[in-house]
Amino acid sequence: MSLSGREFWTVVHGMILGTVFLVAFAGGLAGLWSLRPEWVTAAGVTERLRRLRAGTWIMALTAWLTVFTGTYLVYPWYRAPIKESARSILLSSPSTRLWHTFGMEWKEHVGWAAPILATAVAYVVVYYGEQLEDSPQIRNALMILFTIAFVAAGIAGLFGAFLNKVAPIR
Repeated sequence: MSLSGREFWTVVHGMILGTVFLVAFAGGLAGLWSLRPEWVTAAGVTERLRRLRAGTWIMALTAWLTVFTGTYLVYPWYRAPIKESARSILLSSPSTRLWHTFGMEWKEHVGWAAPILATAVAYVVVYYGEQLEDSPQIRNALMILFTIAFVAAGIAGLFGAFLNKVAPIR
């Protein structure tokens, strides 16, 4: 099996960075959820915070890398001003037009929410540190922001996979 340069970057953008994003989300959410005074000792808080900081920053960094590779590497190929571009193929038929008008627009605009929210969560985790153990409102808010980032990126990823199936980038 061989991949063209464009296919390689599409795989890096969607499958590799997407997988790291998913794993980091799971670790970050579990870390936030379990950071409760009744569940951890003082030594446990220190150890969990180290993992939580790493998980949230890895998720934020991965989200930024995913958005940048999508926006600046893959997206220009999608919009290439040629008749055979993925965008042209999608817009050429009423049955596939919605893939562009909703799916690609989601990826272009809402997908940017994921790295912004993930970075905000990572920053707050570092800023509050051990205080998070005794601050359930802040932890809950962080879990909600983290989940919104995950859902926005997850939907963008699904649209990306479906778009690539309907009109692959060549």
